[in-house]
Amino acid sequence: MSATYLDKILAAHREVAATDTRPLDSLVEQAKAREDHPRGFRAALSATDGMAVISEVKRRSPSKGDLSPDLDPAALARAYASGGASCLSVLTDTEFFAGSADDLQQARAAVELPVIRKDFTVSAHDVVDARLMGADAVLLIVAALDDRELRDFHNLAIELGLDVLVETHDETEVERALAAGASLIGVNQRDLVTFEVDQRRAISVAAAIPDDVVAVAESGIGEPADLPPLIAAGYKAALIGESLVRSGDPAAAVAAMRAATAG
Repeated sequence: MSATYLDKILAAHREVAATDTRPLDSLVEQAKAREDHPRGFRAALSATDGMAVISEVKRRSPSKGDLSPDLDPAALARAYASGGASCLSVLTDTEFFAGSADDLQQARAAVELPVIRKDFTVSAHDVVDARLMGADAVLLIVAALDDRELRDFHNLAIELGLDVLVETHDETEVERALAAGASLIGVNQRDLVTFEVDQRRAISVAAAIPDDVVAVAESGIGEPADLPPLIAAGYKAALIGESLVRSGDPAAAVAAMRAATAG
């Protein structure tokens, strides 16, 4: 069987992680010594009326190719904020998504919104780097980690003041996320093996997520009409990338998404 998108991406990230010889304890101390304070990512979602929108700064994807390779992260962040986004997601993977830490830093500096580092976290160094680059939250993908990694990386992120979006794809992964202490769980409607989207996935998995956990629907959200069924299923937020980046008017696109679930 040929390698899947996820296999290739994880192999590349783990190869880089295996050569990272920076002393972890020193990096943790640097992260804790930062004078800035993380903006509350989970708190911003919880405080939003209706469904919160996490708007994504995304240049390309492995399955769709270039989306907006020449985007201006700061300008896009400002447009998202003016449209009513509650938080930002910024891709920092370079090889597969053409993102960077610089994209995150530019986007975050342009607005007051909390920002999640969207990447394939495979090591403790990756978690600390998220804090060092100025992120307010980090993504942990259950399908990419074993239970020990999931628990240890989640605990480290919390220790550093970061919120943690734990991404799942089915009920079994939700159970693993909860066992690791997750209070913010995403359900990705994109199959990370085939990269195909199933818009029924989030609704079918929603019942496995407890009411006190903030639930986030991810991927496959292309228009405002996609949102009411998700909010009815219990989702508090939607992470939206491709449709906003390609919209031509990201501020208006976000505003339309917000209007679909307001009140």
